Amino acid sequence: MYEGRVLNLEVDRVRLAGGRQAVREVVRHPGAAVVVPVLDDGRILLVRQFRYAAGETLLELPAGKRDSNEEPAACAMRELAEETGFAAASLTYLAGFFTAPGFTDEFIHCFVASGLQRAAEAVVKDADEELEVLAVTLEEAHRLIAGGAIRDAKTLVGLLLYGARRGQETAGD
Repeated sequence: MYEGRVLNLEVDRVRLAGGRQAVREVVRHPGAAVVVPVLDDGRILLVRQFRYAAGETLLELPAGKRDSNEEPAACAMRELAEETGFAAASLTYLAGFFTAPGFTDEFIHCFVASGLQRAAEAVVKDADEELEVLAVTLEEAHRLIAGGAIRDAKTLVGLLLYGARRGQETAGD
């Protein structure tokens, strides 16, 4: 039905379990990666950027669409550098999740990045992105969520997964 730079739209006729036919509109997406970048002092990097579809500026974890056959970890590292100017010494996989399986097949891989250093090479940012980078503690992020300042789903999930992982590590000490 539609082929774009970021996604494709398909309209399919399907047969339901009871034998009836239905129409399903599906947004096909190549997938993405989101990264929870953790500085040595424990603060997390977030980016503030205007999102046209939402019509407002959102606070988000660095993330982006995978290029053609790009591995999720490579996508996470690229997006981290492009959006924050940092490179990671270590990348740990947390989980993967569908964003909205009722209408899209988009699947996001979530990572924690640690051992952050300013990227050695100049990073080429997307021409249409204007980002502000800020660092917050996990506790500050929780307050931002509670106050409605963080409302992006991948960011909510990423922070939840990171907090759970951090809690498991602390409990094991």
